[in-house]
Amino acid sequence: MTPTLPDLFAASEATWPAVRTWEQDGFTLRDGQGGGQRVSAATATGPVTEAQIGAAEEAMRAMGQNPIFCERGQTPDLDAALAARGYVIKDPTLIYVLPIEKLTDKPIPRVTAFTIWEPLAIMKEIWATDGIGPARLAVMERARRKTGVLARWNEKPAGVAFAGVHDKVCMVHGVVVLPHQRRQGVAEWIMRAAAFWGQAQGATHLSVLCVEANEPANRLYRALGFEEVGRYHYRVRPE
Repeated sequence: MTPTLPDLFAASEATWPAVRTWEQDGFTLRDGQGGGQRVSAATATGPVTEAQIGAAEEAMRAMGQNPIFCERGQTPDLDAALAARGYVIKDPTLIYVLPIEKLTDKPIPRVTAFTIWEPLAIMKEIWATDGIGPARLAVMERARRKTGVLARWNEKPAGVAFAGVHDKVCMVHGVVVLPHQRRQGVAEWIMRAAAFWGQAQGATHLSVLCVEANEPANRLYRALGFEEVGRYHYRVRPE
C-alpha cells in the first residue's frame, strides 16, 4: 500500500531529525541548531490564533532561530495569517514516492555505487560543495537507520547521498553529483543503490523531497517513475 502523506512526513522527520521536537500551544516546534529549514521550521497541529503564532515566533527566537514555518497543505488559514504578517513563500517542495522494487530491477555495475556509514572524507567533501556541512552532517548522525551512498564514475568519485528508513519508507536526502560528472546517469545509480539498501532494511517504498525550482532533479525523479503525492513550502520574513 502506498504510504500516506502523514507516513511520508513521519519518515522525513525520523530520517532527517531535529535535535529536539516538542508540542507547544498549537505548534510542533523544532530545534535545528543550524541543520537547515526542515529541522527548524514550526508546523501547526491545527487551527491557531494570532497569539499562538506570536508565541511560536518568540519560542523560535529564544532558540536563536529566525522564525520559520512550514505549511504542508493542511493549514491554509495559518498560511494566510502568515502572509498577512509579511511572511513570504520560500522553497516550494515536491514529495515523491515509488514502490522500491521499481529501482531494484537491475543490478548496479561493479564499483559504481556503494552504501557506507560512517561517511568517508571524500563524501563529506562532495556534500560540502552543495553547502552540506557539519550541521547537516550532525542531522544525519542523529538518524537511527541510515547509510551514505558514494558513487564513482569514470574511475573517480562522482556523487553522494544519504538515506534512512522509517517503518516501510526509505527516504533519500542530500543527493549531490559533482558538476563534471553530471548527465551521465550517476544520480540514477545513487537512487538505485539507496533502493537496494532500503529494500534490505524492509522498506517497500522509496521517497525523495525535491525543491520545485530544481527542474533537472525533478525530471530525473519523474523519469525514474516517482509519483508526486504532495507538496509543502516554508514561510519566512524577507531579509
